[in-house]
Amino acid sequence: MNGKWLGMISGGALILLLVLAAYAGHAPIARADIVYAGQGTIPDGPPILDGCPLFPADHIWNARVDGLPVEPSSNAYINVIRRDAPVHPDFGSGLWDGGPIGIPYVTVTGSQPRVAVTFDYADESDPGPYPIPTGAPIEGGPASDGDRHVLALDRDNCVLYELYYAVPQTDGSWTAGSGAIYDLTGYALRPAGWTSADAAGLPILPGLVRYDEVAAGEITHALRFTAPQTRRAYIWPARHYASSLTGDQYPPMGQRFRLRADFDMTGFSPDVQVILRGLQRYGMILADNGSSWFISGVPDERWDNDVLRQLRQLTGADFEAVDVSSLMVDEDSGKVQGAATPTPGASATPENTATATVTPGPTSTPGPTPAARVFLPLAQR
Repeated sequence: MNGKWLGMISGGALILLLVLAAYAGHAPIARADIVYAGQGTIPDGPPILDGCPLFPADHIWNARVDGLPVEPSSNAYINVIRRDAPVHPDFGSGLWDGGPIGIPYVTVTGSQPRVAVTFDYADESDPGPYPIPTGAPIEGGPASDGDRHVLALDRDNCVLYELYYAVPQTDGSWTAGSGAIYDLTGYALRPAGWTSADAAGLPILPGLVRYDEVAAGEITHALRFTAPQTRRAYIWPARHYASSLTGDQYPPMGQRFRLRADFDMTGFSPDVQVILRGLQRYGMILADNGSSWFISGVPDERWDNDVLRQLRQLTGADFEAVDVSSLMVDEDSGKVQGAATPTPGASATPENTATATVTPGPTSTPGPTPAARVFLPLAQR
């Protein structure tokens, strides 16, 4: 490139060109975080894991919610989950009760042999077969009597396979409570009323905190969390409920929450601040019954558990429920419309509030019963 050509390029365009040139010859491009002078970092594209998108950039999991109105029932929901309860990072390094701390996953190639899976709730599970290796990591470890989630990402086809209460068999097959398959390049949700490997009928992997994204300095998706009491109802993008409680004070499955914009991050470690910014911008989705404000992540020996415990300085009072209904294009799709421009102090007023559609559970529904999907609170680590 000669000096005459350089002189014709503006500063911002030059930086863009140099970034693109750096990626030339490399496929797939993991992310293209393009830096414009004076404007900070603008993420271009969805979160990437092993070359696969964790859904498109305009999917509800990857939508910013810091500019959306507060859900009118926010205070009631937070009181039920417990306003004074601390946030708990349900992930880390090392072992707890003999198993890794968090929800692990495995990536496989497109040639990984598919095996049969026998489901307890076959009528709400994708039949497979599933490319699950015999030695795939199990949440809680091989001897766990907990949720025993198994997650497998086919990195060649960008398809996600998830199992709940998975148990390997001697012939290479598996048994599981339920299972779901997701095309990570699309927007399709589960059929209405169906569970998945999670109580809310949502995928698990896209909502986990991963060490590499924290180390890179940015989380650009919603996180997964649990609450001890939920309503017999679900809202978009959730597809399933897991409760017999009908009071309006109980949050429905799928309810989005975010860290308040006025939360002071001063004094927190840089890694924890990455998580806090992600919670402010993208929030977290209520996905299962469990302990109050337990945020899910991937076990990794690089986590510093002492640093992660800083998250316990937060309580439910630092959060607010968000109304995401204005983003919905179709109730059966995860695609979002428009962009939520951050508005400090956005609140639920008649001018900026859209009414969320709450789908109550039917009197009788196939699949897991509420008792089968409500778990005892996890021990405080």
